[in-house]
Amino acid sequence: MIGAGPGFTAVDFAVVLIYLAGMTGLGLSLAGRQRTASDYFLGGRRIPWAAVMFSVVATETSTLTFISIPAVAYGGTLTFLQITLGYIAGRVAVGFLLLPRYIGGRLSTAYEYLGGRFGPGLRGMTSVTFMLTRLLADGVRLFASAIPIAIILRLSGVRGSDLSIYLAAILLIAGITLLYTLIGGIRAVVWMDVIQTGIYMGGAFLAVGILLSRVPGGIFGALETARAAGKLKLIDLGFQMSPADFFAEPYTLITALVGGAVFSIASHGTDQLIVQRLLATRNLREGRRALIGSGFVVMGQFALFLFVGILLFAFYGGASPEGLGLTARDEIFAKFIVEEIPSGLSGLIVAAILAAAMSTLSSSINSLASSAALDIYRPRRGREASPERLLRASRILSLGWGLILTGSAVLFAGLQLGSPGERPAVVELGLGIASYTYGGLLGVFLLGILFRRVDRVDAAVGFFFGLTSLLFLVKGPVQGLLPGEGLTLAWPLYTLVGAAIAVAAGLISCRVREAMRRRNRE
Repeated sequence: MIGAGPGFTAVDFAVVLIYLAGMTGLGLSLAGRQRTASDYFLGGRRIPWAAVMFSVVATETSTLTFISIPAVAYGGTLTFLQITLGYIAGRVAVGFLLLPRYIGGRLSTAYEYLGGRFGPGLRGMTSVTFMLTRLLADGVRLFASAIPIAIILRLSGVRGSDLSIYLAAILLIAGITLLYTLIGGIRAVVWMDVIQTGIYMGGAFLAVGILLSRVPGGIFGALETARAAGKLKLIDLGFQMSPADFFAEPYTLITALVGGAVFSIASHGTDQLIVQRLLATRNLREGRRALIGSGFVVMGQFALFLFVGILLFAFYGGASPEGLGLTARDEIFAKFIVEEIPSGLSGLIVAAILAAAMSTLSSSINSLASSAALDIYRPRRGREASPERLLRASRILSLGWGLILTGSAVLFAGLQLGSPGERPAVVELGLGIASYTYGGLLGVFLLGILFRRVDRVDAAVGFFFGLTSLLFLVKGPVQGLLPGEGLTLAWPLYTLVGAAIAVAAGLISCRVREAMRRRNRE
């Protein structure tokens, strides 16, 4: 039965403050000594594969998993879990197609491969694209991290506009995370990810236990309520849909498998956020273990948080967010934490959410700084980029990206809070943003690996068309300015379509330029 709940008490605040202080001190103590940029960004390539595996999991799911995946199940079904099958398949492909080129070549970033294949110009272009993608997608993630903190501040009597409360929450998370990330580098980030993964997974199991004790009938009552509402559907073939609806629905089996696999190849094979961690392992075998193992951990993690959403649906009787006094579905789990969990335990779960938030943000800051330092700064400084100067520049870049990501989250909070109507789950927004650019990135990597006759001009043409085509093809702000109707396409297919266009455009450019050269010789 739903009650008024204990609210967020002084004991809970004390738990959260102790956690924040403890994590800050622990993060600084794990830093170790860094003499070079390789130590700072790759941990000397000596980090154990199991630690890297959990760091990958924490980096890619974190707060969006904790807050938004329960909201997906609350408002829909369990079909979201289908996409993890594609994620595992994509990781296997990366482990055998891309990872040997990165680790075997002793590369420092994913885009260094493109520099060797197509020259420094394309390396810089792809690195900048990665930075812009992470800036937008991780702004969304940091905003999601602030949701439970903002609710706590509101329920604790803090007065002010929604935006000012979210601003305070974002600054709290960002300030503490930036401190140990700036000093500790990737070694501190990875080991803090391992600890924080354990904390937020423990928080999720604690929430499940409390929900099961509060839902009438326990687990069987919750499952019966969910079954009656049609929420236990796990597989959706989608064959009953029209072609237009089929390609617009993100959680049918074929779309989830194919789209999820291609998305995972792009996110784990071309995104420095993940590739950086794999490069920090000791060898190719350990890198593969970390990568493929993370897929199975993610599947279990998604299943756990979807189950939380089912239990929340049973607990609240399927009430709408508006009926619960909330502005979006993403706030439902946070509302339960604050209002329904006993004093002290509520603080532990909020600490778990903060752990998820800090792991993602620290990873983003470090990977953005590594790409900026190693793909942009070092090639342009040449001999002037001594190890000491590069390390100093790396720390300055980490500070700069921390501030920029904070600003991006504040901007997104203003846009999201000011938008009318029902908003999509934040996890879908974050994944959708990344999918727009992943297609172009994956396409240019495939051109470099699979087609030896493609040169840097062809790759640049393919990259451009793969990067921009979705803006004109898929319904959105850019396409809305153009005549005609855009395609309604499910977000898991964005990367597939973008990569296919990039490869096709690159190959067409190659054929056309070869034909022109033959004609000139004749």
